[in-house]
Amino acid sequence: MATSNLRILLRFGTGGTPVVPTKTTPPAPTLSYKKRTSEQLLVIVGAGAAGVYASIRAKEIAPHLNVLIIEKGKPLSKVKISGGGRCNVTNGHFLEKIRLAENYPRGSRELRGSFFNIHGPQDTMHWFSDHGVDLKTEEDGRVFPVSNNSASIVDCLLNEANKRGVTLQTGKVVTDASVSDNGKFLLKVEKRTVDLVEYTEADYLLVASGSNKQGYAIAVHLGHSIVDPVPSLFTFKIDDTRLTSLSGVSFPKVKARLKLDNVHRNTPELTQVGPMLITHWGLSGPVILRLSAWGARDLFISNYKGMLFVDFAPDIHIEEVKHILFQHKDDFGKQKVNNSFPVEFGLVKRFWRFLLEHESLDGDMLWASVPNKHLSAIAQQVKQCPFKVIGKGQFKDEFVTAGGVPLTEISLNTMESRVRPNLFFAGEVLNIDGITGGFNFQNAWTGGHIAGTTIGEFASNYCQKLQAGG
Repeated sequence: MATSNLRILLRFGTGGTPVVPTKTTPPAPTLSYKKRTSEQLLVIVGAGAAGVYASIRAKEIAPHLNVLIIEKGKPLSKVKISGGGRCNVTNGHFLEKIRLAENYPRGSRELRGSFFNIHGPQDTMHWFSDHGVDLKTEEDGRVFPVSNNSASIVDCLLNEANKRGVTLQTGKVVTDASVSDNGKFLLKVEKRTVDLVEYTEADYLLVASGSNKQGYAIAVHLGHSIVDPVPSLFTFKIDDTRLTSLSGVSFPKVKARLKLDNVHRNTPELTQVGPMLITHWGLSGPVILRLSAWGARDLFISNYKGMLFVDFAPDIHIEEVKHILFQHKDDFGKQKVNNSFPVEFGLVKRFWRFLLEHESLDGDMLWASVPNKHLSAIAQQVKQCPFKVIGKGQFKDEFVTAGGVPLTEISLNTMESRVRPNLFFAGEVLNIDGITGGFNFQNAWTGGHIAGTTIGEFASNYCQKLQAGG
């Protein structure tokens, strides 16, 4: 693609569909990054987990490679806020690649190859430990710094990048990308706060911009397609005002099944087991977040409306639930139903009263007075309590999207584009997303490591050819 094609503007219409309007001729390039002609330049778009990790790895293999990261906002901003400010680095319970890949609604099939064998959770944990960050694995498998402070991770990455000579420019956006006649990438860089436009020529380009539209635009400019991005990892808004009084009630283990009108196929992933939390707007917790991830596209098509059926005693058969209730009636007939209920279900008093209200039972009545038909109905509520989903909330600040550059258009062994040589992608810009629990960061570490390794090797081979007079 000639330099005259540089000013290709890209807009996003409804649904994130790229639209390429008329091309115009740019002004003469003014290169913003100076380097010696004998050395090559890698430009990384995005200073997130994947981009910074890749920069360190590339410089480790090819110390003389110039590496420039361009970031619109603050570097590693998502790392800083993740895990409630603690940073859920990875997951330590899924070390075998097949089981690990099962935690990715988009990418589960493709990631079963060599991807995690090249750099998996253990490699990530060893890397941070070797660089002075002590880690701990919690009971559910989530891995955090012992400090319980994401600054430990952020400072480690930025210090290592700085030590290796990576250049970081913030407050700038790559607004256009093309390929010059010499095969190099010509990037238009804008700093809109001062109305500054620069041009940078790069030998290698790594797009690691997360779910930012900027990365999708660059990908399209350079010949890639985009799977329309939709939200993933979110909470459910529920149409039931009575839940407000239950805000904060949690359940260590429920089985939740999501039913959507537009989904008629058998989708096992739309049934999940795990902890659940009631909030003032609806339902949250790991089991809900997993459902939101696996059902991301179907929920988007359904306008985030459907029915959720929750089993609050997943390890007890419904007939056993009925038996327990009938037995409790026999044993505690002279006690009020508000004050006495079976401990086998693991329910708190506030939620028990919610079940009673659902059956219009007076909490002051005695157990002996409760008709068996009402006990059967309560058993049904315990095993299959319906909640009407009317929308989505956001999972704190840990926003994740499903969509991006299709995995068929890159090589997961190298992270290089199959469309354009020396173009690489890593992280959430790809059509990969994981459930909650450290899996999205592991995708970033692995992709960044592989991309950095490949680029570093390319640059090292280039230097060797120069030295050999090739």
